[in-house]
Amino acid sequence: MPTATRGEASIEIQASAERIYDVITDITSIGERSPECYRAEWLDGISEAQVGARFVGYSRLGLLKWSTTSVVTAADRGNEFAFTVLAGDRESTKWRYLIDSTGDGATLTETYQFLWCPLYSRIAEIPIPRDRQLSRGIARTIAHVKSRSEAPIAP
Repeated sequence: MPTATRGEASIEIQASAERIYDVITDITSIGERSPECYRAEWLDGISEAQVGARFVGYSRLGLLKWSTTSVVTAADRGNEFAFTVLAGDRESTKWRYLIDSTGDGATLTETYQFLWCPLYSRIAEIPIPRDRQLSRGIARTIAHVKSRSEAPIAP
């Protein structure tokens, strides 16, 4: 059966690498930029990105809704933010944001790497090609990150 394996998208952003990183790691506002994950919240009393921190994300696709827990695996301000989505106690998908500073801004690259999914998810991919959905989704997500990163910062 087809299964999403990996994908990536990049975009040029006219903002500092630190500003871009701050936008990406503000997971409580993820609903403003993700076409699928409409809400997220930090767990265990954590309020910012740090390696080992966990958060729960709430997603929807049409009428289907679900939540997942993720753990931060990289949190290097201005350079990289990464997390792994868990399916129970197994790693399911790795997400990574790399920020490469340029002369007057930065290139943001978002990637995902599929690791494992339960049988019911694989069966669900028959009518819904997950790879195409994720590829469209990351392109939309980084476009929203660009828009927010380039917007003036409110006082």
